[in-house]
Amino acid sequence: MGEIIINGYKRLFEIQLLHHYWLDDGATVFDLISTQTQRDKRLLSYDMRQFLSVSPTASTSKSLRGFGCVYKNTALGCVVAVPQDAVIPAETKFEFTVTVIDPAFYNYTALTLRPQKIYELYHKPEDKTYRFKEDVPVLSNLTGASRWTGDNKALFLSREFPDLAADDTVESLIKSGNELYQLTGDQPDATTQLLKVNKDSVPVFVNQDDVPAIVSPAGLSGKPSRGIVLSDDIPDNVFALIRLSAVRLDNKDFSFVDGNGHAKAPNTVFQIRFKNRSTFWKYFNKKTGAEVSTGTAPLPLSHYGNAGAKQKPSQGLVKAMKSGVKITQLVSEIYV
Repeated sequence: MGEIIINGYKRLFEIQLLHHYWLDDGATVFDLISTQTQRDKRLLSYDMRQFLSVSPTASTSKSLRGFGCVYKNTALGCVVAVPQDAVIPAETKFEFTVTVIDPAFYNYTALTLRPQKIYELYHKPEDKTYRFKEDVPVLSNLTGASRWTGDNKALFLSREFPDLAADDTVESLIKSGNELYQLTGDQPDATTQLLKVNKDSVPVFVNQDDVPAIVSPAGLSGKPSRGIVLSDDIPDNVFALIRLSAVRLDNKDFSFVDGNGHAKAPNTVFQIRFKNRSTFWKYFNKKTGAEVSTGTAPLPLSHYGNAGAKQKPSQGLVKAMKSGVKITQLVSEIYV
């Protein structure tokens, strides 16, 4: 009789990348849709692979193979499974790149107006060229924030919403007390819209504070203030970077292994939430081209439902209205 080897696997962690353009119901945030049945139905129709691609970096792929792990992309994001007896050292770190595969993504996703320019700068003392990409979010379980409690506790890889800063631009998400606001124009003296009276009732969306300050060698000038250092591991077309550590010392909920280095049970699920864009809806006569009306407040764009009382925009091009170089509002044009 041949030898039989049984090697069971269990999930080490899962990363869900959820976009609210495809999940919200008009002005109703996905998480606040009235019934679990409706939310489950919405998730069954959701597939982030239509607009995003997630991949482990080359060094992470090598580490996963070394631990005997299996990596798989899913409609919600990605999953890593590990042999049931595997031990993952506490110092283990994994990185995953997120790239955009659907150009329309930039039309309906908040905080995508910021340029992600690449800089190549030569550092003479090291005889080395550094490459930076600005405005790339780094989403990490070491800095992520949580919402809700008990079995409903959600672990977000985005940082908590920040206070208003002098350099914030249109679509920045800010807290004021316990309220959540979004800028509808650029600083200084940016206009805002109130999103939620209680910020803790909605997910922690990807926000401007997820883009880290760049640390570079002394004397290297011309680099962007925020973004990442590009390497052989990270492609030029990276949109966001996910960094996971096996253990988070100050909050064990964000660790994906227990004190013995085994996968936690139940497995750890991390979430990344992309905020859908809000715009002023401007209506034009499709025969004459004459402007008919403009909404008095920005409304969220969504695939399902309608945040307004009139015809909603498509996911097409959003226009940035400016005063000089300062963006004053974002507009969707609708021809009726």
